[in-house]
Amino acid sequence: MAAQKKAKTNVATTAKMQVHFHAKDVSTLQGQAVVFFSQSVGQKEKSAVIVEKEINKIFAASVAEKMITGTANEVVLFREANLNDFRHVFILGLGEKTKLTHETFRQSAAALIKEARASKMEEVFVGFDNITSGKKDLAKYIQAFVEGLYLSGYTFDELKSVNGKKEDKKTLQIHLVSKSAKDKSLVSAFQQAVIVAEATNFAKRLGDMPGNMMTPTILADSAIKAAAGTGLKVTAWDKKRIEKEKMGGLLGVSQGSDQEPRFIIMEYNGGAKSEKPLAFVGKGLTFDCGGVSIKPSAKMEEMKYDMCGGAAVIGTMLAIARLKLKVNVVAYVPATENMVNGRATKPGDVHVARNGKSFEINNTDAEGRLILADGLCYASEQKPKFIIDTATLTGAMAVALGNVHTGYFTKNSALKNKIEKAAAESGELVWNMPLVDHHARDMKGTYADLSNMSYSGGAGSATAAAFLEQFVDSDIPWAHFDIAGTAWACGNRLNYCTAKGATGVMVRTFLEIVKQYV
Repeated sequence: MAAQKKAKTNVATTAKMQVHFHAKDVSTLQGQAVVFFSQSVGQKEKSAVIVEKEINKIFAASVAEKMITGTANEVVLFREANLNDFRHVFILGLGEKTKLTHETFRQSAAALIKEARASKMEEVFVGFDNITSGKKDLAKYIQAFVEGLYLSGYTFDELKSVNGKKEDKKTLQIHLVSKSAKDKSLVSAFQQAVIVAEATNFAKRLGDMPGNMMTPTILADSAIKAAAGTGLKVTAWDKKRIEKEKMGGLLGVSQGSDQEPRFIIMEYNGGAKSEKPLAFVGKGLTFDCGGVSIKPSAKMEEMKYDMCGGAAVIGTMLAIARLKLKVNVVAYVPATENMVNGRATKPGDVHVARNGKSFEINNTDAEGRLILADGLCYASEQKPKFIIDTATLTGAMAVALGNVHTGYFTKNSALKNKIEKAAAESGELVWNMPLVDHHARDMKGTYADLSNMSYSGGAGSATAAAFLEQFVDSDIPWAHFDIAGTAWACGNRLNYCTAKGATGVMVRTFLEIVKQYV
């Protein structure tokens, strides 16, 4: 059964889910299933309380018997409860009240979606009126919940055949309900959530596409197509233009591939013409076999994800444009494959970056830093307020931080503070890593200015960051994000991510950094 009145202006749709936002009292509605939130309370003897007082009384026995514990992401379904005018009831756990954050709601939304689909629900209502008394917190919680719905709603199955079976075309209807839903801050939170989640899911799709279907050219074309009508200006330099621009790192890595490289430029002008832009640079390795220093065959298929830094930057720019933020932002994505043929770069070869610095290639699998070098040089020439780059750069970062935190490097305390504040707002976990002059000395070359591999043999992520630092003007605040551990296969820790697929990591955090400059 449908709601009595649906809010026509606040409806968002994905392939298999539609989310509505109603300015109603959930007790006045009717439908297939309703959701009530629960929280865990007590220290020694853990118990639970359902946020709706009247509902708490009804399920008191289930709470006493520990069927409902209120722990985070707990979903308890009572079929045929026939409560008020709802046939089924979900009790959705939020954990301890003192530990409640917007990330709690992001993950609880994902837990609900999974259970609703598993139980073959078609319509679910979620009441938000008794979660908090503060509108600011309510807006954050609603935004996070909607993000969680959309992020967990992402699936990459477009390449699968249905094998003659009829595809299930039923769309899950999610109705979020609050008596304050017409409040501008809540409407804005709902709309922002949809934009942010869609941009993140777009970045996920770019990463999940196989290498033969996401070449440098296709990546550039995808960015151009997605930007249509958003106010973004997107151009892509071809090989001839890249040669003209003297991007020796990008050209050197691309030598071993039959696919041409691309240098993608995205420009958004939402601020004053006199205002310096913010700059992002993302690694766009659409497939990386390691070159002549070839990788082991085990899990090499995952190297389609080596462009997730570029995907994050593209997703961030799309979100900025759709949100119409009053700021100027530019982004650069050097894109290529790292493959092996008779023209491929050999260990010992020397290439020269755009700024004239030479580097000897002592391992062709340390290629991401070479294409980023040219991107950072070009970004520096634009004299932006800051430069942030992101890349699946080193296996050492995954060893250090696993798939829990994204490691980042910066020597600029003001930018560090903005990053930490942004991560707290986005719910993404980051960790500030060390970067000192010792790391830079480890990257000195024997036959060229620099080596692309450290001679010390340790601190692989820090020495890689130190290499990149050589291509950024010293007077420009700069930060490097190594997402090697968090760009894919994080479903075991974040339930709104697919088990093995791309995560779209850092789109939310980068967006929050940009907002601080609006």
